[in-house]
Amino acid sequence: MNKHHRRFSSVLIATVAVAGLALTTACGGDDESTPAPKGETTTAASPEANEPEPQGRSERDDLVRFELDDRSQAGISNIWVVWTIKNNSSEKSDYSWDWEAVDAQGTRVANSSQLETDVQPGQTATGEFPTTLKTTEGIELNITSFNRTAGF
Repeated sequence: MNKHHRRFSSVLIATVAVAGLALTTACGGDDESTPAPKGETTTAASPEANEPEPQGRSERDDLVRFELDDRSQAGISNIWVVWTIKNNSSEKSDYSWDWEAVDAQGTRVANSSQLETDVQPGQTATGEFPTTLKTTEGIELNITSFNRTAGF
């Protein structure tokens, strides 16, 4: 095998490993979910039972806004999730979280995973993502997992 093929194989293996890790994280078996923050009226989510809070805050507190934004017009549904992350740590960070949208009957009607990378200490990052939701009425957003890792 020449150097080019070995390099290509290494890149392919690394890509498959990353995709597998992302899929495993997105399909995790954690049945717990916490409601998403709803603007300024939401109280802070309780920290996970076995995780220490750094300097009185949990990593989850860095997700300061996660809500639905209904941009529908002329009878065409156009609903997005929007978020704001504020890095309260002392290091560059990457964030990933899984979420679900649940209707008034308790049925999950949408879910996905989001990623925000390379957020500097003290920096605020915003993002948005389209959904397949047809309405926002009676829909509750829940964060089913949330992770912050040190960026490189």
